[in-house]
Amino acid sequence: MFSYCSDPATLEGFQWLSCYLTTGKHWAFYLSFGTVLLLLAITAPLALAFGFFGASAARSRFLPLAWFGKGYIAIVRGVPDIAFFLFFVIALDQGIEWLRHKVKCPDWDEPIRQGNDFLVCQVAKMPLNTAPQWMHEVYGFSLAVLTFAIVFGAFAANVLFGAMRAVPRAQIETAEAYGMTTRQIFWRVLVPQMWVYALPGLSNLWMVLIKATPLLFLLGVEDIVYWARELGGSKTTRFTDYPHGDWRMWYFFALLVFYLAFTKVSEIVLARISRRLSHGQATLAGEALRKTEGASI
Repeated sequence: MFSYCSDPATLEGFQWLSCYLTTGKHWAFYLSFGTVLLLLAITAPLALAFGFFGASAARSRFLPLAWFGKGYIAIVRGVPDIAFFLFFVIALDQGIEWLRHKVKCPDWDEPIRQGNDFLVCQVAKMPLNTAPQWMHEVYGFSLAVLTFAIVFGAFAANVLFGAMRAVPRAQIETAEAYGMTTRQIFWRVLVPQMWVYALPGLSNLWMVLIKATPLLFLLGVEDIVYWARELGGSKTTRFTDYPHGDWRMWYFFALLVFYLAFTKVSEIVLARISRRLSHGQATLAGEALRKTEGASI
């Protein structure tokens, strides 16, 4: 922090603004952008893994597994995201504490459910009250990541299930004619070719996931929306050295620019991935690439 920031009351203009934008809370605001990017970096592959296993289960010939896969897709997709987020995080947290309570406090003779209260012994709390603050934050963030992955994994499973069915049947029959087993056909023929059909749906899902990151605020994680609302609200000299009016419009405008820029970068990257996957495929995009390459020769 700048040395002249020790007495904010004497500052004006650019010096006041530079000191204001480098306060501890503002650094937390800047770091919260990393929280959002970390959420996307972890959730995207995890949701894709949930989706892949869900789609594979849904097309299984073993009926209980197929019912499980189709049920996962239908149930999670049928529940509003915000309702699932608010319910599942609480249910998962209480479920973990209930299991720890049964193991660590077997002699507990009071009911765990007492009206609207959920009471477990202190050693069963997750995390413990004596745990440092960073453990509380990591635990809350982990619950949020798992919830995001389960929700968007169901949508990814639906996309991948459709992509698997879109692979031309002739490809499967050719592999069968060569004597490939069901497992070999799945991993060597179906999975490599399904991605070109799945990418448009997965691209849309990625964009929806980006727009859903403000839900972190509802899950108790101090994300960019939390800090924009906290810092942008009116402040008086009683609570801060940098009093100001309602500046939330400017903070949320910064979030608007961030999301639009990130979306644009995503579109460029996804377009390149699509072009790469379409090469040599019997699709409209693949045919367009062959014509373009043929014209350039």
